[in-house]
Amino acid sequence: MSTTTASAATGAARPAAAVKKAPNPARARRRKRLAQWGFIAPAVIFMALFFGYPLVRNIVMSFQDYSPSTFFTGKSPFNGTDNWSNVFNDELFGKALWHTILFTIGSLIGQFCIGLGLAVFFSRRFPLNGLLRSLILLPWLVPMVVSGVVWRRILDQDTGVLNSFLGTIGFGGDTPWLTSTSMALTSVVLVNIWIGIPFNMVILYGGLQEVPKELYEAASLDGASAWRTFRSITLPMLRPVITVVLVLGFMSTVKILDLILALTDGGPADSTQTLGTLTYQNSFVQLDFGAGAVVGNILILISAVFAVFYLRANRNEGK
Repeated sequence: MSTTTASAATGAARPAAAVKKAPNPARARRRKRLAQWGFIAPAVIFMALFFGYPLVRNIVMSFQDYSPSTFFTGKSPFNGTDNWSNVFNDELFGKALWHTILFTIGSLIGQFCIGLGLAVFFSRRFPLNGLLRSLILLPWLVPMVVSGVVWRRILDQDTGVLNSFLGTIGFGGDTPWLTSTSMALTSVVLVNIWIGIPFNMVILYGGLQEVPKELYEAASLDGASAWRTFRSITLPMLRPVITVVLVLGFMSTVKILDLILALTDGGPADSTQTLGTLTYQNSFVQLDFGAGAVVGNILILISAVFAVFYLRANRNEGK
């Protein structure tokens, strides 16, 4: 009888113990969520400190009278939208915006077309293919300022290598590449195209390697021409890669500063002044930090619009 009672008690105790040991779903979810935030927290803190705070500070500064005296007095009173109205009413802002558009569009078209042509060329196997592709990467690896200084010496009207070569072969030799208001912006665009070609070629070359070879074989059997194959197979298959190249190229080109400073410093007669150089001129030459913050915010807004476009394009391609 006692044995039966003990067994019954033990049997009753086992379900109770089992109930106590059963995991709590809500607590498990909280632990999982805390673990997820633990992994994300370092990145969030980093973004907030090094991206969020400067962005907010720049926006606030664009509504303040921020001058060199602020560094000594610590006072930067709010002046409403005075900085914004002064920038928009400045004729130089309109010129800089137009030059930025021309510089960006010209650079993107040149970099993309030449980069795509080289990517298609190197997608075929031939001797020294890898070596030549490695050499083409050199302009991309050289720092932007170094490239600008070198090209400034090359394009110098009096002592430049380019004019000396053109004079030797009988094509003049006194072209004012960087000192003429009608040619300076074109020269800067050409130099930027030279710098950006390797990036476009590498990304597009990688995209070409993912195109199934069977599609080209089928097109060849159907008698399709090279242009028809390129237009009907290569370009559609490269569309996601092309989107990435153009959007990232835009975001890196629209804000270029160091190359233009090294080549022309925004001259001659502001003919190569862009939004990037205008931000530098307002902030560090004229020491009008409020106006510089305004132009910087405009650049950030433009980049943000294209960043959203890039993310939406990627999302649509993923679907």
